[in-house]
Amino acid sequence: MKINFRQRKVQIIAAALVVFLGYLGWEAYRRATAGNDNQSQGQRAVSVAVEIGPVEKGSIRDVGQFSGTLIPKSSFAVVPKISGRLKRLSIDIGDTVRRDQLVAVLEDEEYQQELLQAEADLRVARANLEEAASSLEMARKDLDRAKVLQEKGIQSQSQLDAVVSQFEAQQARHKVAAAQVANREAALATAKVRLSYTRIKASWEMGSEIRFVGERFVDEGAMLSPNTPILSIIKLRPITAVIYVTDKDYFRLKPDQKTTVTSSAFSGEAFDGRVARIAPLLQESSREARVEIEIQNEQELLKPGMFINTQIEFARREAATIVPVRALVNRGGRQGVFLADLEKKKAVFLPVKVGIIEAERAEILEPQPFSGFVVTLGHHLLEDGTALILPQGAPQPAGAAPAAAPNPQKTNSAK
Repeated sequence: MKINFRQRKVQIIAAALVVFLGYLGWEAYRRATAGNDNQSQGQRAVSVAVEIGPVEKGSIRDVGQFSGTLIPKSSFAVVPKISGRLKRLSIDIGDTVRRDQLVAVLEDEEYQQELLQAEADLRVARANLEEAASSLEMARKDLDRAKVLQEKGIQSQSQLDAVVSQFEAQQARHKVAAAQVANREAALATAKVRLSYTRIKASWEMGSEIRFVGERFVDEGAMLSPNTPILSIIKLRPITAVIYVTDKDYFRLKPDQKTTVTSSAFSGEAFDGRVARIAPLLQESSREARVEIEIQNEQELLKPGMFINTQIEFARREAATIVPVRALVNRGGRQGVFLADLEKKKAVFLPVKVGIIEAERAEILEPQPFSGFVVTLGHHLLEDGTALILPQGAPQPAGAAPAAAPNPQKTNSAK
């Protein structure tokens, strides 16, 4: 009996202890909840001064911004085909040059002498040919005479054979002399060509008739070997802008896509261009692809080597819903904006889906329709439902009566 009494006593004490601890826990929870509610109400009671901006309807573009360098549409170096001393330069840096224009002259005394020698050798070869032709004609007559005498039985067959052999020998000499003439004529033509190489011309097949001298590499009097650069000839109309794009924009580019090119050298002036070539690969080292943009450059203002900026329009939307980029915020992992409730002067968080961003403007794809005013400054202090202090001159809510202006007469009479 004593044992049962003690067990009961222990059970009663344990139950009382559990009830007491439960009460303490509930009281702590109630006070904490009450404190949070008071704190939340205190936060909501605080008003935040903000700036607002209107939600607009208008056109917005998806524009890619790229930088690059201008290069000539065509560029080549004028080089000599033979060695010699540069005797004269006809043009210099910045001069215009026409197709097949003479630009430089080499000393030609050696090549003049080669030409004279080739002409003399040709004359000798032609004289030998005439002599061989005369000898061949005489041998032909002897052969005809011998055939007649042999038919009459005056000459033997062996005598006829000797005349035939002599005729064939003269015929062979004539062929050799003719071949020598052809050889000397070829040598003379070669001498004329080598002499013409002393007069260096700027030649190209396609494009405009006029180009420009970009650089001069040597001066008059310099000894030149074959293929030594003398001048560079460049084409400025059209001119090419080279940019490099990453894979993000690479697949959005298309041939003949319109572009706008600007340069700091011509502030406020833009040049129209088009995408002329797109490289079929991205460089492994930079993960970028080369893109060439053709600019007509009618006034020849743009020069090779200039730094340029390029805008390429990928998309355009009309009648889009647009807000300032500064209005976009993130709350709880969601992107949105704070609408300014002008009537209740409270902030309302609205999750949005953003489309095109152009400069300081952002397109709102969802939700639609969407209008009103959004908070553009001070939203880092806002939560959904926070009271707002609107700036002076803020628009009045629809249907609100304008504030009455003070009456100066009543004011004076009161005084």
